[in-house]
Amino acid sequence: MKKLFLTGLISLFIVSCSKKEDSQALATESTDISTPVNSNVSGKDLIEGSDCMACHNAVERTIGPSYKEIAEKYSDKDIEILASKIIEGGSGVWGSVPMQPHPQVSKEDAKKMVEFILSQKK
Repeated sequence: MKKLFLTGLISLFIVSCSKKEDSQALATESTDISTPVNSNVSGKDLIEGSDCMACHNAVERTIGPSYKEIAEKYSDKDIEILASKIIEGGSGVWGSVPMQPHPQVSKEDAKKMVEFILSQKK
């Protein structure tokens, strides 16, 4: 029964993420590609406006690691790698549940998000 519940939860998450990504992709299609969509938005605001909180929490592990856990594991030298993981997705580092890709997030916005997450170490 626990396995069935977890499978249902993961399925719900995937559907939820895909719907949010579709709506965000539509919002970015009509903008000038030379100007970042969220150039004046903080990493915290970008996270709060995305689907990140469906799997991550500031201090507690939920489906994915907490921001505090991520901040403790990584440093500023990993910003580029972590930004790529936000955009491309990934798996295996924090367990068997894969992180869905977020191709609609620009590299600049992904870096802002990572910088905010890494600031949780302090």
